[in-house]
Amino acid sequence: MPTNASAAVESLEPKAVWQFFAGMAAVPRPSKQEQRIRAHVRKVAESHGFKVKEDAVGNMLIEVPASPGCEKASIIVLQGHLDMVCEKNSGTTHDFDKDPIRLVLDRDENGEQIVRADGTTLGADNGIGVSLAFAAATSRDVVHGPLEILCTVDEEQGLSGAKVIAPDFFKGRRLLNLDSEEDDALYIGCAGGCDTTLTWTLPTAPPPAGSELLRVTVSGLRGGHSGAEIHLNRANAIKLLVLTLTAAGDLSLRLAAINGGSKRNAIPREATALLAAPAGTREKLAAAARDVQAECARYDGEEKCSIRIEAAKAQDVAAVAGAADTSRVLTGIIGLPHGVLAVVPEIAGLVQTSNGTTTVQSEPAAGKLRVIVGCLSRSSSRPQLDATARQIRAIAALAGAEATTDNGYPGWSPNIKSPTLAACRRVYERVFGKAPRVTAIHAGLECGIIGERMGEGAMDMVSFGPNIKGAHSPDERVEVASVRRMYDYIVAVLGELAKA
Repeated sequence: MPTNASAAVESLEPKAVWQFFAGMAAVPRPSKQEQRIRAHVRKVAESHGFKVKEDAVGNMLIEVPASPGCEKASIIVLQGHLDMVCEKNSGTTHDFDKDPIRLVLDRDENGEQIVRADGTTLGADNGIGVSLAFAAATSRDVVHGPLEILCTVDEEQGLSGAKVIAPDFFKGRRLLNLDSEEDDALYIGCAGGCDTTLTWTLPTAPPPAGSELLRVTVSGLRGGHSGAEIHLNRANAIKLLVLTLTAAGDLSLRLAAINGGSKRNAIPREATALLAAPAGTREKLAAAARDVQAECARYDGEEKCSIRIEAAKAQDVAAVAGAADTSRVLTGIIGLPHGVLAVVPEIAGLVQTSNGTTTVQSEPAAGKLRVIVGCLSRSSSRPQLDATARQIRAIAALAGAEATTDNGYPGWSPNIKSPTLAACRRVYERVFGKAPRVTAIHAGLECGIIGERMGEGAMDMVSFGPNIKGAHSPDERVEVASVRRMYDYIVAVLGELAKA
């Protein structure tokens, strides 16, 4: 039976990890609003006598003295981010600006003990990584050299905290990033990325007389991380919504609103459109919805997918775009890529390039309807990343939308000869009796940006972490046994590096 209580979570081992994590879960920490969690972390750090400093945007550095006899070892940077993705199920009442995350101790479908949240994202990404760092730094029986715990802000909405870190903000040049989500892997590379935004501004008018006023809703999808889980072919609620609206051909639909997804780095789980249409359209859309829903369950594994066609209230469809303009928006969204675009030839199964069409929102604006679609492209190849952004802008031009590309960030090029990697490999084999996977991740780790900020070749970095599934969705959960394993591992790694 699941236990909905932070006390049960705090009793787990290693207690230092779970107590710190429960403390973080009690403090709201949306991206760009980290002031409360920063104050919490500062209080904890200073209670242990650690020096704390912050930069202008809120990135924090906690200086931890070495264990006795290890003062001459190289400084090790333990790095994670303070913010979390804020997603909740449609039936969940939760205010991420005010409410603590409600922790649940449960078991997954395989009987594995897990910690999850009650209807929301958990924040194990990256709260568990930060908690592992603090637990290792504050436990008296852990042997380590000088440590710097680097806690960045606003990672989840553009990695903007890492982008402004000054080269002299910290001293260490060996960095352990604790923001990975598979405990059998050591990551030594990641994808770069960029955002492309498409905007249509459409004139509106009252619906034609005799129109059916309809609400079309897609819900029940699994969602997930738009980089690390893009290869799983999980259904996209925005794409399903538009596919439903266009499956029966030209129905002369007139759009009043369209909204779906909430984070560019999360596969959208829900989407809704409000529209006016000629009489008899509801039955045609209902038939299309049944077909799309069945295909989604059959081919995408989305057994809980629900596509509903309902009557809308007149006040919600008081002004609509024209049929031709609506068609341009819908066909433009259909044309946008979503999913894997290329794989790395040298590494089987590793995505090289992808695009996520992950957000759509609409807003009335002085007699017009503005529709804004957000895409997040990722690639470990800069030319392919640029080509993907150009493709999206070309689709926008054909569909009559304005398009801008910004918020780019670099990838992290693997260094297979890294001394830190060699040490991490040795320790992994000693602790677990097997070799780790050494690979790269198709997601944006801050290592790429930190490496660029510090200067080419200046940083020696490895990323690892416990098993976290469903990140960026309310299905997010972390395996309790995996946290135990990763704590033992980081303790052993720090002991090994303290000899250097």
